[in-house]
Amino acid sequence: MSEDAPPFQTQDHDSLTIPLLSHQQRSINSTSQVAIVGANVCPIESLDYEYWMAFLVFSLSNLALTLFAAIITAFISPAAAGSGIPEVKAYLNGVDAPGILSIRTLIVKIVGSIAAVSSSLLVGKAGPMVHTGSCIAALFGQGGSRRYGLTWKWLRFFKNDRDRRDLVTCGSAAGIAAAFRAPVGGVLFALEEMASWWRSALLWRAFFTTAVVAIILRALIDVCLSGKCGLFGKGGLIMFDVYSANVSYHLADVPPVLALGVIGGILGSFYNCLLVKVLKVYNLVNEKGTFYKIFIACTISIFTSCLLFGLPWLVSCQSCPSDASEDCPTIGRSGNYKKFQCPPGHYNDLASLIFNTNDDAIRNLFSKNTDSEFQLSTMLIFFVTCFILSIFSYGIVAPAGLFVPVMVTGASYGRFIGMLIGSWGNLSHGLYAVLGAASFLGGSMRMTVSLCVIILELTNNLLLLPLIMVVLLVSKTVADAFNGNVYDLIMKVKGFPYLETHAEPYMRQLTVADVVSGPLQLCHGIEKVGNIVHILKTTMHHGFPVIDESPHSESPVLYGLILRAHLIALLKKKAFLCTPVQLGADAFRHFSSDDFAKKGLGNVDKIEDIELTDEEMEMFLDLHPFTNASPYTVVDTMSLAKALILFREVGLRHLLVIPKISSRAPVVGILTRHDFMPEHILGLHPSLVRSRWKRLRFQFPLLLKIF
Repeated sequence: MSEDAPPFQTQDHDSLTIPLLSHQQRSINSTSQVAIVGANVCPIESLDYEYWMAFLVFSLSNLALTLFAAIITAFISPAAAGSGIPEVKAYLNGVDAPGILSIRTLIVKIVGSIAAVSSSLLVGKAGPMVHTGSCIAALFGQGGSRRYGLTWKWLRFFKNDRDRRDLVTCGSAAGIAAAFRAPVGGVLFALEEMASWWRSALLWRAFFTTAVVAIILRALIDVCLSGKCGLFGKGGLIMFDVYSANVSYHLADVPPVLALGVIGGILGSFYNCLLVKVLKVYNLVNEKGTFYKIFIACTISIFTSCLLFGLPWLVSCQSCPSDASEDCPTIGRSGNYKKFQCPPGHYNDLASLIFNTNDDAIRNLFSKNTDSEFQLSTMLIFFVTCFILSIFSYGIVAPAGLFVPVMVTGASYGRFIGMLIGSWGNLSHGLYAVLGAASFLGGSMRMTVSLCVIILELTNNLLLLPLIMVVLLVSKTVADAFNGNVYDLIMKVKGFPYLETHAEPYMRQLTVADVVSGPLQLCHGIEKVGNIVHILKTTMHHGFPVIDESPHSESPVLYGLILRAHLIALLKKKAFLCTPVQLGADAFRHFSSDDFAKKGLGNVDKIEDIELTDEEMEMFLDLHPFTNASPYTVVDTMSLAKALILFREVGLRHLLVIPKISSRAPVVGILTRHDFMPEHILGLHPSLVRSRWKRLRFQFPLLLKIF
């Protein structure tokens, strides 16, 4: 996918200006109506036809691209909708949602994101590229795809949970490195935002992955320097090399920077709150069927086209600067000075931002010595437009990222603040745009180190480091007082049981016995086949305690834990016993390691697919050789907060609870991810909702009443 995807449209927008340019020399009919745009006089009736035709081409092409992206997403792979970062982050936390990393999702994500970004919707490409990299990594981690004939024997060594998780983490780092040409930022993004478990070996593997991405990007850029690849080959790995000159700032500039961080934190948290409300409304509408999903996408596309084509009429035309580095106004190509409705020698600064590529739009906002290029009203209109459209465009049934829209919105807000400060400070408007983008990103996504490095790699100036660090820390601190980061909130709306790194304060007042629930399903060391089938068909649990009783043990004792997938594998092989006796090591003669290997995505065996006769149902299975005899256990009096830390840090899926008094049953229950969810705990103990044992956060009371 091209790095130069525009914030609103990647297709050639010169179709909007070509009909107008052919009438530049047209004389103004004295009988026609005129409109005053700033200090310039423009004909209306004589150009009505051309403007309406330009709008028709603009809106219909946007609608067709949006419709295409929505249809392939809704009918082929609904899991490809949205950014993909919340789904990958949940997967790396231990939540394996169906279809999020399949090859079908990969194809729809690539094609759909190209169409969505090209359709003038205010969506980004960074999130879809992270999801794309993760899907490719997961495909390697499962040994390829048997359905599509893409299998390699050497990949079987990665068919386990840990290696697959590491590969997906490296894939997410590669996605950010490719989207922003920021290899170090990609590694830090995977470390800070994506991975729930990190180890030293994963660090160099992710670094190696992003280094390969950087080398391939550099090679492709060199190949495309001849100009045959459009805008891809322009520049190097630095996308916005706009601050090669020294940046000077003084102590008096720190208060405005701090204010920028505070406002960015408030706006970022408000943005997250509004986005969650809109997503909930979209979910209610989407439940009615596929037609409503596509209808919402088309409605947003039409609304976006009308807004983007109509807003440039609200601002006055600007005279072309005498020292412009390129032709002004821009004719017949992508550029920074769009003519739109302006007379010769003038340009429309709002149209120059809207009808441009992402690189050019952000570069225009970040650039130095461009303080007179934009008007104050233009920055305000552009900020409000980006803020609103990015919220309503994200929830449609199409691949859509948030990173670039938030960056563009923050850059316009920062430049607006810089224009308000004016000559009172020493910083240029472009530098305020960089800091505004950082503050809004920090207020919405709550990342610090990775965002700082990504912005530095984008702008190529280490002199900005102190200011960016201060802005990110302030904006994150302020925004944390209101709500969580945007990806965590989206995961909550989607229903992913994500485990936070910290325990809620009220968990310290509870024990594991206060949340463990039953009834508990047990298996014996030698179990009847019919009992195993009954347990698997009547429950959806993925792990079962195995106990030994007389005559195999003097008293009931916990032997271990066996997984649902392993029980189904045993039933599928039908290595049954006629009498309840232990087999020992002889049991493995009927099985290979592949029988118990991690299945590929969508290839999980089901109990309903296994057919057994009545005679086989009366036979027995010896579960001892296939049981994990050393599962993690905690006593029922252990603090729930400590149990959560153990559960998350070790990366467990099941945690057995044993009684403190040995005279009771050998196992009290099993703690799963569901038992640590705040909704489950507060549902069992409603008195904790209003207790003092909770995190302090401010709310938006007026907003909550509106919604």
